Amino acid sequence: MPNLVAGALAPLDIAALAGPDAPTHAPRILLLYGSLRESSYSRMCAEEGARVLRALGCETRFYNPSGLPLPDDADADHHKVAELRQLALWSEGMVWSSPERHGAMTGIMKTQIDWLPLSPIGGVRPTQGKTLALMQVSGGSQSFNTVNQMRILGRWMRLITIPNQSSVPMAWKEFDGGRMKPSPLYNRIVDVMEELARFTVMTRHRSSMLTDRYSERVETLEDVHKRVSS
Repeated sequence: MPNLVAGALAPLDIAALAGPDAPTHAPRILLLYGSLRESSYSRMCAEEGARVLRALGCETRFYNPSGLPLPDDADADHHKVAELRQLALWSEGMVWSSPERHGAMTGIMKTQIDWLPLSPIGGVRPTQGKTLALMQVSGGSQSFNTVNQMRILGRWMRLITIPNQSSVPMAWKEFDGGRMKPSPLYNRIVDVMEELARFTVMTRHRSSMLTDRYSERVETLEDVHKRVSS
């Protein structure tokens, strides 16, 4: 990783971030990207992020959206849908990296998110309480339309969306041979991945507590009362 300054990237201090009762396994991060082009800059940005995450001690996996059907155009047991959902269940945090197309995230990116349900799968919600980092690439001047849209979706999916984010303008200028050149834009990606890793370690074992909701507890009590009284 020639762009990193030697000694400047500190490893995760899991004990300091999460306390003595926290799990110590490598944080599990799923990376999604929103373009199927061979020279996909959103994928290449995600790959740069994954390298940083692995250097920090995380485990990373990618999902290739090629072949994923449109929402409601196939059953949930379609092999590409099942693969995406299993990866979401496996993960403790996510990275969403999309190009900006016509001033918005791509349909490829949105389709992946739309196939992730809010309802539980096997008793587990695939996104609720997990962490999320956002990145976008643009062919022209810098924009934040896509990361802002994805931030709304992250909140809707009950993900803990970290404050920092990355937007890479004129992405075609920032890469050489599939690798990102040294620049403040690259440094921002490193910042985002560091923050994601830390938030993941801090929150992953407290997810059930952080997402425990009064309204859902009340509803559950009412349902129990109806069953007992019937």
